[in-house]
Amino acid sequence: MAKSGLAARLYRGEAGLNIVGRRKLWFTVAGVLVLIAVLSFVIRGFNPGIEFAGGNSFQVPASVGTLDDAERTLDEALAAKGDGAEVVTAQKIGSTSGDSYEFRTAQLTPAQAADVKNELARDFGIDAGQISGNQVSKAWGDQVTSRALLGLVIFIAVVALYLVVRFEWRMAVAAIVSLFMNLILTAGIYSLVGFEVTPSTIIGFLTILGFALYDVVVVFDKVQENTRGITANNNQTYGEAANLALNQSLMRSLNTSVVALLPVGGLLFIGAGLLGAGTLKDLGLVLFVGMAVAFLTSILLATPLLTVLKNMEPRIQAHNKRVQARRGAIARGEVTPKGATPRPATGEVTDDAQAPALAGAAPKVGSRPTGKRPTGARGGRPGAGGNRPGGAKRR
Repeated sequence: MAKSGLAARLYRGEAGLNIVGRRKLWFTVAGVLVLIAVLSFVIRGFNPGIEFAGGNSFQVPASVGTLDDAERTLDEALAAKGDGAEVVTAQKIGSTSGDSYEFRTAQLTPAQAADVKNELARDFGIDAGQISGNQVSKAWGDQVTSRALLGLVIFIAVVALYLVVRFEWRMAVAAIVSLFMNLILTAGIYSLVGFEVTPSTIIGFLTILGFALYDVVVVFDKVQENTRGITANNNQTYGEAANLALNQSLMRSLNTSVVALLPVGGLLFIGAGLLGAGTLKDLGLVLFVGMAVAFLTSILLATPLLTVLKNMEPRIQAHNKRVQARRGAIARGEVTPKGATPRPATGEVTDDAQAPALAGAAPKVGSRPTGKRPTGARGGRPGAGGNRPGGAKRR
């Protein structure tokens, strides 16, 4: 019989991926990535939009030519009238009145902005009234940032309370660490690549926190189910039960992430890329990057970290030692696992009992033997009652 493929085993939760057992590897990779992200924050910083850095925006009708030609004309006008300022971003936007190009520049004085607007009107051969200009103050961006930080603190507090009530404080700690890791890595990608940070980016950051929390809760719910009453037997350690839960819920998490990323990818690559809806780019980009990172952190970080925290608990430590001690006794032949058949003369366990040997539960003290009685035997002392040979009756 041919072995089933990895996809089929993933769907059945039988892939046997040792994720929790390799937690030191995942923690090392996470630490390196966080270090890279922090260095990028310090060295490169972020690319704030005009809402945060302050600046000017100009909108011209798309009928003036292509986006590249319009941007080149604006650069020339800025060089002449804008004291050397440059175009920061350029995008095509649509409205009920028709398509237009929006250009964002560094901060200009009101006089410079008026001169650039008149220069553009003369170069494009249109009326100055067809070009709209706006000035954005940095104070508005600071207000958006403070509100976003307040929303983040409230969200983390509510999440921690929910997880403590729904699960336990160790799961709450592991989940919150995973959420912060998601934020740091996503922000690190923005810093390294130089993506522009806008108010839509901040909204996207808060949105991916909810998605990341959902993914973690799905996995933790299965972990709780597998580890409920685990200390009542010697079948498996806490880490093994948690790893089994990861394998059983991995395909569900993967399907959820793929289904969520498909519409976001369409929003980003089709809406912003092909159709030129630039206003969707900022939101779609942070959602796509954040959701992908959230899937990885929920699988490779949250549950392994939970296992580390649980293994510090004295009750779980004692249970893990009992499991390892029993397996060592089985390996030395000192204990016959439940359901195993000893080999004649040697007492070794047969091959078909090797799997139960590693996961067999120890018999409870005082339990009755599970073997069947001989055929025809009745209770009581031997020879009492029952049928005699040849059908002889007792005289």
